[in-house]
Amino acid sequence: MAATGSGLSGLASSYATALYALADEGKTLDQTADDLRGLKTALAESEDLRRLVRSPLLSRDVQGKAMAAVLEKAGVSDLVRRFIGLVARNRRLFALDAMIDAFLAELARRRGEVTADVTAATALTDRQTEALVDQLKKAMGAKIQVNVKIDPALLGGMIVKVGSRMVDSSLRTKLAKLQLAMKGTV
Repeated sequence: MAATGSGLSGLASSYATALYALADEGKTLDQTADDLRGLKTALAESEDLRRLVRSPLLSRDVQGKAMAAVLEKAGVSDLVRRFIGLVARNRRLFALDAMIDAFLAELARRRGEVTADVTAATALTDRQTEALVDQLKKAMGAKIQVNVKIDPALLGGMIVKVGSRMVDSSLRTKLAKLQLAMKGTV
């Protein structure tokens, strides 16, 4: 069940494209995206859920029933439940996280949105988030969707990544550069 990076992305892209077409046809793109974001968060927060979707030892029936129970409790749409059921029956749950990412990327691409991954030392206020989005809109010339993660190890500042471009203004990086500079002058 191990997959190479390109094989996994191709698999995820195929499933995501099919789900996108169904959601678009049913006019449920926003609901589907919300459900998938919630599922992605659950996968990130629950070791048990990650173990469930990645375990080759569990039968497709066990995985399918367990995922159905999780999705029922989460209150996701019928389309997402049926989609995850199909993924479980096809023994592809290991690629679920990549499928979600591919769906959300396709949705953003078709809407002309750019996604910025922001890692901050502390939670951003609504005002700070708005200011960040405004600055990124000016710089990128497109609609911006911001995904914020908190990493206290940054000490202060933030890291902003848009596509292949990254701006690291974290205090941790600045201190590391200062330490490196001081070693060079000694």
